[in-house]
Amino acid sequence: MTPQDGTGGTPPADSTGGTPKVPETPIRVLVVEDDPVAADAHALYVGRVAGFTVSGTVHTAAAARRHLDQHPVDLLLLDLFLPDGHGLQLVRTLRAAGHTADIFAVTSARDLTVVREGVSLGIVQYVLKPFTFSTLRDRLTRYAVFRASAGEAAGQDEVDRAIGALRAPQPATLPKGLTRATLRAVTDALRAAPEGLSAGAAAETVGISRITARRYLEHLATTGRAARSPQYGHVGRPELRYTWLH
Repeated sequence: MTPQDGTGGTPPADSTGGTPKVPETPIRVLVVEDDPVAADAHALYVGRVAGFTVSGTVHTAAAARRHLDQHPVDLLLLDLFLPDGHGLQLVRTLRAAGHTADIFAVTSARDLTVVREGVSLGIVQYVLKPFTFSTLRDRLTRYAVFRASAGEAAGQDEVDRAIGALRAPQPATLPKGLTRATLRAVTDALRAAPEGLSAGAAAETVGISRITARRYLEHLATTGRAARSPQYGHVGRPELRYTWLH
């Protein structure tokens, strides 16, 4: 699945509160993604962020190892599901071979056990598919601030700021009238229905009105987490069916 385009959002400030400086030497990024369309989209996104350059695009773990043996790379955008092995196994192999490039896991995997294991192997960011350009830009610019940290810290505050540069911003504010508790309930209902749900079915499952259910389902579709399609077979206007995007 390809990322969703978008240009909103503000790049994070640096540790002094100002706009982050563009690295003097571009940060070299290797895109490791088995889907050629998604790989090209990721590379395009990276190329649009000041201070970053694409070192290459590969589609397998073996190709990633060959590229790293032949070219200097600072950061990997790594899909975890590759045709010749799991991304975490690739990370283990790279570390054993002495490769020290930092890693962003770019994946649809939501298993928190995998997330914890990835952190232990040195993965510094997780970017969940599908995502917008602004999401990846935010993570990359935060990484650039973190990478620029150098010298000896004056105290705990400076250490905290350096580490905090990698943290994602607070969750975006929901549209007026939507609550996170109900959004979670609708999301859980949709994920538990592989065949999809209509607004009416979601309303019955969650215990809310059909109009309210549709607002939440539309929010999920607009943010790229659900797909909508017309459901035919009834007299009159076809009803929309919403399906969770894995």
